[in-house]
Amino acid sequence: MTPQRPIARFLMTVALWTFVFFLAFPLVWLVLTSLKPSAEIMRSGAQFWPETFTLENFRNAILQERILQTAFNTFRVAVASSLLTLAIATPAAYVLARRPGGVNKPVVGWILLSQTFPVILIIVPLFTILARAGLGNTHLGLVLVYTVWSLPFVLWMLRGYIRNVPVEIEHAAAMDGANHFQILTRVLIPLILPGLVATGLYGFINAWNEFFFALVLLKSPELQTIQVNLARFRGVEGLARWGPLAAGSVLATIPTLILFGFLQKGLVSGLHSGGVKG
Repeated sequence: MTPQRPIARFLMTVALWTFVFFLAFPLVWLVLTSLKPSAEIMRSGAQFWPETFTLENFRNAILQERILQTAFNTFRVAVASSLLTLAIATPAAYVLARRPGGVNKPVVGWILLSQTFPVILIIVPLFTILARAGLGNTHLGLVLVYTVWSLPFVLWMLRGYIRNVPVEIEHAAAMDGANHFQILTRVLIPLILPGLVATGLYGFINAWNEFFFALVLLKSPELQTIQVNLARFRGVEGLARWGPLAAGSVLATIPTLILFGFLQKGLVSGLHSGGVKG
């Protein structure tokens, strides 16, 4: 081993730990702030480590601000929209990847154009359409909006995953008597499982973190999502209550961390199973 390799490895380790600290520091600060009393948070020159630990902020966020109810609303909407997006995008991506033709270029152009379209330009007609369809101020209407909004990116990603699967595998399945539906469900989906997990996670996080559509389309307090609820953690004079807000933000972060942890294992196992089947 040359003398340069230990030095390079040491520098790389220092750089990685610096990057991890840079990413983790805001989350650690948020957790510690949620455990501080309000008087300590508002004190000038507050210390990083709490002098007194308290769960009062979490109690206020759960009992007074209904953070768990809005978290359940958001979780239900996010899961439904991500699953519906995958159900629509998977067969559509299969057609785009395996059936090249005149419709491919307009669809790809729509995908790219939709990612640059400002949301503010469509919110008024979208609100009108949902209201006339009887879907205004409903979770179903919000699920449909999130599905349409996430569909272009998910469709683009799944198209790339399917194109990376050798077409000879499908030809072999067709020679064994499999139809297109069987090829998609029994051959392609197991092979692109990592792509389905990744794009499904994208759709979930996209819906979980979305604020603007939920603010405009949902009016009933019992239908609120967690992001809208967090934005309303304000006192009578419009000042944010930093303790309950920090506690609510911690509670809003936990589900995505848990989901990502579970899906990360599924992503790795999907990669292994795909390699074995190939």
